[in-house]
Amino acid sequence: MNILRLLFELFLIYMLYKLVFDFIIPVYQSSKKIKKQFGDIHSKMQEDMNTYNRQQTSATAPTEKKKEGDYIEFEEVKE
Repeated sequence: MNILRLLFELFLIYMLYKLVFDFIIPVYQSSKKIKKQFGDIHSKMQEDMNTYNRQQTSATAPTEKKKEGDYIEFEEVKE
């Protein structure tokens, strides 16, 4: 009976080992990698939006300046 119990315990230890190293650790590493990739994508999108907003702000700023000293007087000629 002791041999069967020992074999059963060894089998349980082996199954627990396989579960941890073949399933739990790879799932944890994959989820960590995916989370990092989403974070990178999010930060890139934020950077792109900030750049776009800065371009929109500078594009709507008035670039034409009034020239106060260069006024040409106009007279209408009637015939």
